[in-house]
Amino acid sequence: MDAKQIIVRRVAKELKNGDLVNLGIGLPTLVADYIPSDINVILQSENGMIGMGHIVDGEHDRNLTNAGGRTVTILPHGSCFDSAFSFALIRGGHVDVTVLGTLEVDQHGNIANYMIPGKMVPGMGGAMDLVTGSKKVIVVTTHTDKFGNSKILKQCSLPLTGMKCCDLIVTELAVMEVTTDGLKLLEIADNTTVDDVIAKTEAPLILAKQIGTFSAN
Repeated sequence: MDAKQIIVRRVAKELKNGDLVNLGIGLPTLVADYIPSDINVILQSENGMIGMGHIVDGEHDRNLTNAGGRTVTILPHGSCFDSAFSFALIRGGHVDVTVLGTLEVDQHGNIANYMIPGKMVPGMGGAMDLVTGSKKVIVVTTHTDKFGNSKILKQCSLPLTGMKCCDLIVTELAVMEVTTDGLKLLEIADNTTVDDVIAKTEAPLILAKQIGTFSAN
């Protein structure tokens, strides 16, 4: 599997029966394909849908799209509504878990995920609402950028989407919990080592007493 598949498969294991889950644009949407069959969660799309199904290609109803504009299915008993109601759910604290991609995340749980230097961007969308309104925020990202620089930083350098809002960080190499003392390394991929993860992480890591592993195959 490539890095993205490793990440989303591991994140899917964080979801629990009955959770109302928002999957952000891009990488997070792939989590839906890896949710275990014995776990029943309800997927919410911020553009106005509860009971969202999988991304689909080919013949499909173009009226059903996720927040990223990809065509999706809707499950039996799912519903559609306007953005005002959708954000009332988010801001009202009814979303159990939100999964977001990021450009940077730091040891304090700050997230920067919308402003790419030198490029025009339409804005942060609903991310600011999601990181403050959700009960649990999981950030998914490759551990380093395309130049090999760590994306897990001591301090974010880009404009922040949210401050001290991230609970868990999942990369293709590691699972890290944001604590008041810093980032705690909980798990590593079974194709890497603790020393390798530390070397590729700018932020200092607190090692859990027992570090678990997850599959990268």
